[in-house]
Amino acid sequence: MSPPIPEAALTSPRVLHANGKNWSHDPAGRVVITGFGVISSIGSGRAEFLAGLREGRCGAKPISKWDATGFPHDHACEVTDFDPASVLERLDPKASGQVAALAAAASRMAVRDAALDPAAVRDEAGLIAVGTTCGQSLDLDALAEVELREPDAVPPGDLARLLQPGRLATAAAAELDLRDVETLTIPTACAAGNYAISYGVDAIRSGDAEYAICGGADSVNRMAFAGFVRMGAMAHERCRPFDRERDGTMWGEGAAMLVLESLDHARRRGAPILAEVLGLHLNCDADHPTAPVRERVAECMAGALADAGVDAAELDVIFAHATGTRASDPMEVGAIRDVFGVRPPPPVVGVKSMIGHTMGAVGAHTAIAALLAMQHQFLPPTVNFREPDPDCQVDCVPNVARPSAVRTALVNSLGFGGNNATLVLRGPGEAGPRPEARGADA
Repeated sequence: MSPPIPEAALTSPRVLHANGKNWSHDPAGRVVITGFGVISSIGSGRAEFLAGLREGRCGAKPISKWDATGFPHDHACEVTDFDPASVLERLDPKASGQVAALAAAASRMAVRDAALDPAAVRDEAGLIAVGTTCGQSLDLDALAEVELREPDAVPPGDLARLLQPGRLATAAAAELDLRDVETLTIPTACAAGNYAISYGVDAIRSGDAEYAICGGADSVNRMAFAGFVRMGAMAHERCRPFDRERDGTMWGEGAAMLVLESLDHARRRGAPILAEVLGLHLNCDADHPTAPVRERVAECMAGALADAGVDAAELDVIFAHATGTRASDPMEVGAIRDVFGVRPPPPVVGVKSMIGHTMGAVGAHTAIAALLAMQHQFLPPTVNFREPDPDCQVDCVPNVARPSAVRTALVNSLGFGGNNATLVLRGPGEAGPRPEARGADA
């Protein structure tokens, strides 16, 4: 095992500045997180999102961006108090598409948070990866309205050209003026944010990139909302993971982007290190469109732990997928117990109870929640919790945040089509990964 990062290297709570004096071991293959940008229904930006997590805010409210008349449910976790134009420096949000503007704004926030000057890395190998479920579906909704209102009219080209999902990543690149980076939009539904982060980690580990800006973006749109209602998966007013009377998930929206760097790259520029990505694992059930397989979810968690070179007993918290649906929550709890065996698992948190299910962004939103939990030493709550369910027997940190020493966290994301993605994160100042664990099949 690599030697621990010296505690003396801490220059502020849970944050290490990676200058040459503080890192004496081999940085090869190590990937660190140096900044993030977050837009959510409970707060946008580092300070507001942290306050939302600590207070246990719930972003659920009646839908305001389009007419939900006729739907049996009309609540979602919309972002109503954030204007991308307040952050963007180069991009016109009206010309980019609504979700692409969120992805670009979160990317701009992330590089500022990481103190990363895009001009300084313009000639270096980089990557921008954005996960999504619905892409630019808000603009598709608008196009459909035009078609219904004027069926014989030619669709407006300025609206139609916004629909390509690839615009989410290219908008971020355009905003940051990074012309030679690989840009990728990943559509693995609810696991896409974690997939994007994993893609970035793999690119840096392999030497294909020195840095990556990765995460996800999605919207509350009529098309996908209707699909979830038809599946019977939508909660009436609140998402209540692990609760006996839970009645479904709650649609959310926003964007979350993280700056990943090789340890050596971060070290050379004296970057603030928030955490290290110790391990990851991806797999696919290839079994059912919407029902993950317990055994495969357990394999995904175990694979991430193996890639990290840590034991399940070292985890301080699990940030679960925790959709709040009748079937998925007990399945995930069962998979967690399969990984831990006879040992009790650590607290298991469901942040969707606060921010809603932000679909392709939720893995990245949850990873940022884990970073803040490490930095500020607390466990975010699972809110809206009333009554324990015998089939979901975990400590879900009900309703109220809890002070806690958080060093190592596991982040789960489970997507449609059986796409599973798990990350293991560890805060600075803790033991590093076992280099020999690298290369586990992900």
